[in-house]
Amino acid sequence: MYAIIRDRGTQYRIEKGQVLQIALIDAEPGSQLELGEVLMIGGGDQVQVGTPLVAGAKVLAKVLGETKGDKIIVFKYKNKKRYRRRTGHRQQYTRIAIKEIVGAGGSANARSRTQSDAPTEAPAAE
Repeated sequence: MYAIIRDRGTQYRIEKGQVLQIALIDAEPGSQLELGEVLMIGGGDQVQVGTPLVAGAKVLAKVLGETKGDKIIVFKYKNKKRYRRRTGHRQQYTRIAIKEIVGAGGSANARSRTQSDAPTEAPAAE
């Protein structure tokens, strides 16, 4: 089973047991985190697509700690003026481990469809 979630404008495709880095949040390592913006839940031949969110669905995760990304070099340069500035930046992230994906049980806000009733081709134009 997998889910597509949205966290502050960034979408992630997650599965149970996956470890990922999200933008820095203020949470203690070892604490429980609930991500409620679930856009889609899929697994096997059953898919639930939200409009825009799947009602009642949530993802439970455990905070593992904080980390920093790779260093990005910022180099400013002006031609013929002896102006050069070299700075760096390292983005801070929070590492989380996905513990559970809780789906909505037959929600009216979510549309459930299988592979058989998925659109296959457009009708022919006359």
